[in-house]
Amino acid sequence: MKESDNFEEQEAKTSFIDRKKAQWNEPGGKKRVLLQGAILTVFLLALPKIIPVISDVIPSSGTLVEETFQVDVVVVQTHPLEDNLFATGNIVANQEVNLSAEVSGVITQLNIEEGARVRRGQLLVKINDNDLQAQLRQAQYALEVMTETAERQRVLFERGGTSQEEYDQSRIQLNSLKADVELLEAQIQRTEVRAPFDGVLGLKYVNVGGYITPNSRIASLQDISSIKIDFGVPERYAAQIGPGTTIRFNVQGIDSTFAGSVYAVEPQIDTRTRTLQVRAEASNDEGYLRPGSFANIDVILDDLDEAILIPSISLIPDLGAYKVISYSDGRAQSRPVTIGMRTPDAVQITSGLVPGDTVLTSGLLQVRDGMPVTVGSIRDGL
Repeated sequence: MKESDNFEEQEAKTSFIDRKKAQWNEPGGKKRVLLQGAILTVFLLALPKIIPVISDVIPSSGTLVEETFQVDVVVVQTHPLEDNLFATGNIVANQEVNLSAEVSGVITQLNIEEGARVRRGQLLVKINDNDLQAQLRQAQYALEVMTETAERQRVLFERGGTSQEEYDQSRIQLNSLKADVELLEAQIQRTEVRAPFDGVLGLKYVNVGGYITPNSRIASLQDISSIKIDFGVPERYAAQIGPGTTIRFNVQGIDSTFAGSVYAVEPQIDTRTRTLQVRAEASNDEGYLRPGSFANIDVILDDLDEAILIPSISLIPDLGAYKVISYSDGRAQSRPVTIGMRTPDAVQITSGLVPGDTVLTSGLLQVRDGMPVTVGSIRDGL
């Protein structure tokens, strides 16, 4: 029996060698034989590594064991969320004016202290008005005399001692002199430059004894107790911005963030830039903010107290939509979701999740729907 087996084995080996020799001698046979030998060699080298894997997947009982994957998860919670729009703008004074005189003349009095605060109605500049003062005194003397004359004419008229015409003439002359006095007083007022509102004086450009005209630059006056912020936003946000919209802004050189609110909106879109011009106001009690400063502005379009947020890494694009992988009963489950606003590290979920759900933050490319998973670490919220 053994001899016949050895004979058959020897014959099979001889037959295999003969076939290989025949293939070797065929056209292109050398390449085929060498390729088959290389494949056989690679298989024999990899066989020791394949066997343990097969043994783990298919144990001696012959049943398959499901592979589990360790993942990190986050518990979904609600968080405050703001929908912000970034813009840039300029700070302007609440009120601002360049002081100038109404008439020409020589400055006889100058009450301008650069950088000082002044009150409304305070005299700042006085122009020489000697000629007007003289004319005013003359008119006032004439008015006093005419007042007495008109009174005598009234008494005589009541007693029948004068005619109606003479009495009316005296009243006309009296009223004319009163108008002359008022005119001179108005002309004298025009020789004075007074503060039109409470504010801070800027640099002065005139001196006592200098001759000025209405075109002469005297100084600037600015009310900076509060300031205004002018900025523009793209027209697609026009319906979301109006009086009362809250803004936050900061300026260079000040490590603080200031708050303000929109109080006026241009009714027309700028056709050149396709932007809507907006003006906001803010308090400046400390005087830190200066007109002309460049402002970086955050416009708060919407403010939600309870928004469902998940880490951005948990969101998976899915054919024009989005999904997440949730964890439930030890398995991974794919769930479609719709999203809302985004932040640098989170995304709002408007439907598909509720507070308390658990969402995977790792292994998103390795796990499959329904696959058993184990939790490595749990993060509570963002």
